[in-house]
Amino acid sequence: ILTILGNSAVLATAVKRSSLLKPPELLTVNLAVADVGMALSMYPLAIASAWNHAWLGGDASCVYYALMGFLFGVCSMMTLCAMAVIRLLVTNSSKANSNKITKNTVCILIAFIWLYSLLWAILPLVGWGYYGPEPFGISCTIAWSKFHNSSNGFSFILSMFLLCTVLPALTIVACYLGIAWKVHKAYQEIQNIDRIPNAAKLEKKLTLMAVLISVGFLSSWTPYAATSFWSIFNTSDSLQPVVTLLPCLFAKSSTAYNPFIYYVFSKTFRCEVRKLQCCCGWRVHYFSSDNSTENPVSTMWSG
Repeated sequence: ILTILGNSAVLATAVKRSSLLKPPELLTVNLAVADVGMALSMYPLAIASAWNHAWLGGDASCVYYALMGFLFGVCSMMTLCAMAVIRLLVTNSSKANSNKITKNTVCILIAFIWLYSLLWAILPLVGWGYYGPEPFGISCTIAWSKFHNSSNGFSFILSMFLLCTVLPALTIVACYLGIAWKVHKAYQEIQNIDRIPNAAKLEKKLTLMAVLISVGFLSSWTPYAATSFWSIFNTSDSLQPVVTLLPCLFAKSSTAYNPFIYYVFSKTFRCEVRKLQCCCGWRVHYFSSDNSTENPVSTMWSG
């Protein structure tokens, strides 16, 4: 519910401000699309299976669930990687060079991200890697447990870890360390904090927001990646079901964090959310303190 409501607010705000969106903000929209897609395509099945105490449906629904999870997960990771690289380029470039990052460029980058994610999601369907149920039996993912005795599966998981997890994560960390160093040097050159330009303060705020989004995603998925990697070299019986279940749930919670981060750091987003609340009738606006019998339009339900 938090994922759908929060990210729908992000998308509604983006649609309303579509003409004012800067090119890098399109990546934020893409991240919200991936989060909503994951929530709508996966969570209802997982929740229903949890109530059923067993996976609902057969192999087809299991493959579908795992494919959606892999597709949207890789898409989110690569989007965060692209956000970090673009933030680094914008921070290290002059204003004239930063304007070279156009909406068309970002749209092409987003299309590449989706094609890249789709390619990795389809590979297990064509014979490189496998999809299967999780050890606790109420959701599906890549069949990690098959990889310790399968060269085909092992090569897939190793390639996937390097190209979809390790390299993007290292890129994100390197980019934000580079930005932090650049900002630190810039602030050292300005002795008086009151003389720091508003543009520099805004840049620092946007960078901090992007860092928190990346940290939230990586910290959510790291326990799941660790338990998955453990199951490659050990049987699934070596871990208790709760040990495999909790990292999975924690990873899925990553889709709900971003809207809260936007709400804290973006004044524009806060204003737009309040307008959405008014339009949806979530508040009662009192336009007058007079008694309603004396003034029939003294109270009004917006919506």
